Amino acid sequence: PSAKLHIGHAYSTTLTDILARYHRMRGEETYFLTGSDEHGMKIEKNAIAAGLSPQAFVDQIVISFKNLWTALDISNDDFIRTTDPRHIETVQKIFSRLIDNGDIYLGVYEGWYCRECEAFWTETQVGPEHLCPDCHRPVQKAQEDAYFFKTHKYTERLLKHYAEHPNFLLPESRKNEMVNTFIKPGLEDLCVSRTSFSWGVPIIENPKHVVYVWLDALTNYISALGYLSEDDSLFKKFWLDEKSEKVHILGADITRFHAIYWPMFLMALDLPLPDQELVHGLLMTKEGKMSKSKGNTIDPFPLIERYGVDAVRYYLAREVSFGADGQFTPEQFVERINMDLANNLGNLLNRTVSMINKYFEGIIPDFLSGINPFDQEVENLIVSTIKEYEEQFNKLHVTEAIIAVMKLVSRGNKYIDETMPWVLVKEGKKRELESSMAHLVRILYIAGILLQPILTHKSSLLLDQIGIEKEKRTYESIKNEHLLDQIKVQKGEQLFPRLDETSEVAYIVERIQKNDKN
Repeated sequence: PSAKLHIGHAYSTTLTDILARYHRMRGEETYFLTGSDEHGMKIEKNAIAAGLSPQAFVDQIVISFKNLWTALDISNDDFIRTTDPRHIETVQKIFSRLIDNGDIYLGVYEGWYCRECEAFWTETQVGPEHLCPDCHRPVQKAQEDAYFFKTHKYTERLLKHYAEHPNFLLPESRKNEMVNTFIKPGLEDLCVSRTSFSWGVPIIENPKHVVYVWLDALTNYISALGYLSEDDSLFKKFWLDEKSEKVHILGADITRFHAIYWPMFLMALDLPLPDQELVHGLLMTKEGKMSKSKGNTIDPFPLIERYGVDAVRYYLAREVSFGADGQFTPEQFVERINMDLANNLGNLLNRTVSMINKYFEGIIPDFLSGINPFDQEVENLIVSTIKEYEEQFNKLHVTEAIIAVMKLVSRGNKYIDETMPWVLVKEGKKRELESSMAHLVRILYIAGILLQPILTHKSSLLLDQIGIEKEKRTYESIKNEHLLDQIKVQKGEQLFPRLDETSEVAYIVERIQKNDKN
């Protein structure tokens, strides 16, 4: 982005971080790349308006990026900037290679250009009102010498790839959109250079041209891995190795560039394509897409400072289902934190630890199976929850994986009401009471482990309170039903204190209004 960050920008990176943490938790070597796209006419004009050089302007934005990723506990392995010398050098080499291969030629561009989207459009696409099909802002007439990529050369090959790899682009609706809206009506050769501004990667063969932003930006996936550099070990390991799975997580607004042009560039370079591109929806407000002009942008920093990073991460992951747009409202945010994290998860932990302290002097009883009539039902649900969690994560459906875990937590609270430990104490049913406590702690343990990719801090505090040592917090450990036997619980602070809805909604509304005045 070329302006102040808002919570919508945080969604994509948070989602990717959760997926990366999941795969690391499963013992899979994972390389998580994020970065910043810093070139283009829009950046250049905004920098001039701010009285800064383009480099100084983007440096400020990148600082805000990195500060936000730190605040959100993002665990990326690298942050690639398109102004990094390593990236610029790779882009120039790629451009030269595409010229040498006959995939790029010099011509004249005449058409319509959207500065906001940094995209070129045909007369048909902009319509009689000359509005960008994506952002619906007015487009500008452009005519200049430019280099073009031979899109037509790879159209049939791309369609063949779609057909042979049905999971390449998900959800299915996005693939249908690409095929029916863009590819089948006919793709024009893509303009890949500009001369009307100078803030970009200069083309070695013709320095008055700079590389068009998308050929520049998209190649960050491989420039960061060392493609065409002296040390290309990461590129060989994570891109060329057939056993390595390459997954892109992207917003709906940049699907066309990732799903059509990026695969074509890779084909022209004779490189493997990503295994999967997951297109997520946008996080919006009641007024629609977040923008300063609408006065509806939400600064994530005050939310993180007031409610904690885990509450924000949880909301982002839980509220936006795969492939669909999500909505942020102050009311929904407070309700979700109260309902899922305070009333459900926090309540189960508090009740369970309190009862174990009261009835067993803080020592978790040995796990017993089939003592209470509800035990087998809970044990079966634990098995099916783990299975569902894995299946949903493997499909990149983070929301559905979270829902599965929270259903198990809800069942734990219900299990307390079913087994009525306070009655078992009065009736002297020690074995039944022991079984009840052991099953409750096992539910908490499973939830604590499975929620680690989402709740990066509170899951650890949960596991602390039920006495789990650091080395027993692995995914493999959840198979051991007796892992918790005779462990001492340690009651701690509330995981998620219940929020007062009226005052907290008012606080968030005030922050939104304040943010849009700045």
